[in-house]
This record gives sequence, C-alpha cells and structure tokens, in this order.
Amino acid sequence: MYLMTNGRIVTETEIVEGFDLLIENDKISKILPQGEIAAVASNVEILDVAGAYISPGFIDIHSDYIEQMASPRPTSMMDFHLSIREAEKELISHGITTIFHSLSLYKHAEFVHKQIRNPENVAKFIELIDETRSNKHLIHHRFHARFEVDNIDEVDNLKKYIAEKKVHLVSFMDHTPGQGQFRDLEMYRETIKGYHAVTDEEINRDIAVQQSRETLTVEDLREIAQFAIEHNIPVASHDDDTFEKLELIKSFGTTISEFPITLDVAKRAKQLDMMTIGGAPNVLLGGSHSGNLSAQEAIQHGCIDILCSDYYPSAMLHSIFTMNKKFGIDLAELFRLVTINPAKAVFMDEERGSVAEGKKADLLIIEEIDDRFPVITTVFVDGKLIQKTNYIA
Repeated sequence: MYLMTNGRIVTETEIVEGFDLLIENDKISKILPQGEIAAVASNVEILDVAGAYISPGFIDIHSDYIEQMASPRPTSMMDFHLSIREAEKELISHGITTIFHSLSLYKHAEFVHKQIRNPENVAKFIELIDETRSNKHLIHHRFHARFEVDNIDEVDNLKKYIAEKKVHLVSFMDHTPGQGQFRDLEMYRETIKGYHAVTDEEINRDIAVQQSRETLTVEDLREIAQFAIEHNIPVASHDDDTFEKLELIKSFGTTISEFPITLDVAKRAKQLDMMTIGGAPNVLLGGSHSGNLSAQEAIQHGCIDILCSDYYPSAMLHSIFTMNKKFGIDLAELFRLVTINPAKAVFMDEERGSVAEGKKADLLIIEEIDDRFPVITTVFVDGKLIQKTNYIA
C-alpha cells in the first residue's frame, strides 16, 4: 500500500489540498483529510509529494507515435515487438498510462504512403496490441482503427477485428485533397513538397487520381458504424469541414469529432452533442501544421473536449500548463481534456480517468520546476509504482 500526502489532488471538478490518498492493491482505496489514514493504517509506504499535483494518468485516444517507433525512416522497419516495448517506456515518462495506437487502414497513395501502413504490417501490430492484454506491460494498450473511406478492400478485415474484440475505437478518414484536412490545395502541395522532391505537374496528377477514386458509399459507412456500435465501440469522424458532413456522420451514431477544421464546425459538433478532439502539438505550435483550426482558439471558445498527443507524446502535459499560463484557464478544467473526458469518449470512465475512491490507481505526481516547467516524477499504473524520477539541484 502507498499513502500520498501533502499533494494537490486533481479531481474532476477542482484541485484540492489537505487530503491524503491511499492506494491499496490496484485501486484508490481512500481519500480522507490529512492524517486520518496514517492514524489507522499499517504497513504503508508514505510518499510526501511536497506540494506536487496528484493527477489521473493521461488517456491518449489518438496517437500514431508507434509508427515513428516502428519506422523511423521511410525505408527502415524495426521489430514491432521491440517498438511497442520501447514506445511504452517513452509514453509512461510523459504520463500516458493508456494509449490508443491509431493505426491507419490506409489505401496506397503515391506521395503519402508509409510502409508501416501496409495491411500486413497493420495486422501484425493489431495482434501485438491485443497480446498486451495478457502479457506484462507498463501501460494499457488499445487499438484505434483509422479507416480511410477509399480502402474498400479492407472492410471485411475491419469487421473481423471488431468481432474479435481487437478494436477499441473506429474513426472514418478522408484525406482526399480538396476537402477535410487538405481542403486548401496549395497547403497540400506545400506539404507534399516538404516530404518529396516532386513537381507541381506530378502533384496535380496525384490529386486527380485521388479525387477520382471509388470510395465507400454512405450506406457502407453507416453499416460499419452500426457494426462497431453493436460491439460497444465508439465511432469518430475525422477532419470535419462542413455542417453537412457533421450531421451525416452524426446520423450514423458517431459521438466524436476529431480535429474539426474550423471554429464554426467545432461549435456545431458541440451543438450536436459530439465530443471534440484537438491536437496537443497544435497548442504548443500556436496553430495547426496544416493551416486549419487553432487548438488554442478552440479551447478558449470552449469547443474542445479532448487533447491527444497525435504525433508528439510530451505535448499532452505541456499543452495544459501552456493554456493555463498563457490564458489563465482553470487548470482543473484543462486536466479534464487529457483524463476524464477521453475516458468518457471511449467508455472507460467507470474505471479510469479521475482521482476517486474505487477507481483504478493510474496516477501521476507532477512537479513544477525551472519557472513552472512541469515534470512527471512518479507514475502508478493499476496501483503499481512504474516510474520514479528525482531531479538533482
């Protein structure tokens, strides 16, 4: 058993002081006024956190970081088992205790294809992620199936993964240039040129090919969404850029809007009772790398519910402290964006996502050093002390 004392406990509604927290087995057993637990408990290891924050572990429901670990260069493919093991060491250091690996079921595109996204490689990762449920690991691993709407050949495989209980979130993606993330074709051209030495003529041919591809019909998408929902899997849309798209995808039973493209669309998603996701790196950069909605602006307008790491794991911690320092937004409100809100979105909130008696003890101790620079010094997952770091003076 562990007893945390002298901390600032981040609850779902506020940050409170003067309370002790007892971890017993894999759960938060008691939260009582300071001194009351120690007076009656025995065989307890006491952790004096000296004014640090005691926070829920972060729940990251959109992360393609595993792709970088497995394929750090376009022609390099590391061992996938090694990649998962090493990735979780990195993720735990950033406070991510539950990760949804956002693997893409993506059709080949001439200039944006990644080898790691080949169906056979995705299939291998899905199996490895599933195996973590019964093997020893540092954090909780889940699979977020990002399904591209032109990938007609993979529909049956997606349904198979869902039926086998290997999928924990489904999102529909459409990266066709001229809409969604790449509605600005000039921005698309600049993005492609940043990765490849190509001419405008070559890019224009690629755009024409992508825009002429066959995609799943509305009824196909509705059927997949309903199949996921029947298996208690939440469904998300991706890069929503119009009210019409939002309303259509909402009619499928979709409850999450990932990365809405404009502020008006984000506000409309909220009116439709959808939970909205922004990228934590977007907060740190001060804007979208694709020229779309600023997450800082969206949070200020109250139309972002969840922050995800996307491609930069450390951004989850630093984004919430940045918004607090820069704009004075309540820190407890910001913590919800990376804890209880994502937990609710993926149906995990009964067990995880907040500091409360009876919940799983996925906990972080966060100190502020070097002019309020936040660092995670201690991590518990399922009541086990996973990591402890001491900074030297």
